[in-house]
Amino acid sequence: MAIDLLNHKLDRAFEHIDAGGNGVVEREDLLGLGARILVGFGESPTSVTGASLVDGFDGIWCVLAEALERDGDSGITRSEFRTAMTLAFVAGDRYEPVFHPATVAVAELCDDDHDGEIGPKEFRTMLSAFGVAYDDVDEAFDRLDVAGRGVLTVAELVAAFSDYYRSDDPNAAGNWLFGPL
Repeated sequence: MAIDLLNHKLDRAFEHIDAGGNGVVEREDLLGLGARILVGFGESPTSVTGASLVDGFDGIWCVLAEALERDGDSGITRSEFRTAMTLAFVAGDRYEPVFHPATVAVAELCDDDHDGEIGPKEFRTMLSAFGVAYDDVDEAFDRLDVAGRGVLTVAELVAAFSDYYRSDDPNAAGNWLFGPL
């Protein structure tokens, strides 16, 4: 994988989690991102969907800590985040059993009416939780909507997450998941 592209995408992911901007992410930061998503959609963390998202994000945190061979209470710096994400989810075998279910939980939460489709409004709600600039959301949605139907399927959004975190193709649509790189 092109290291510069991967590092740039992972740095952006780190910034989504490090909402306080202190240069360190902790378990509470990742769960805070999950909470922002849940609040945006008016979903309880104790509902089936909410619990799936919380459990998924907590699982990601546990795997990151495990990849760095430390307990889950220690903060993770940007460079450590890159290392752990690469070891566990990019080059490692933890994406499918751990990261993928978390992305499914996010995508299913975005599907407010459970019709299998995510419209621009739901997509905007999700990206707002990630802290994506308002002006970048429409372009991101349009780039992901490769069929030009005006909606994304849950499967397309899940695939975009996979592209974003795992693809070495600089032209992959999923690179636009959080706006322009």
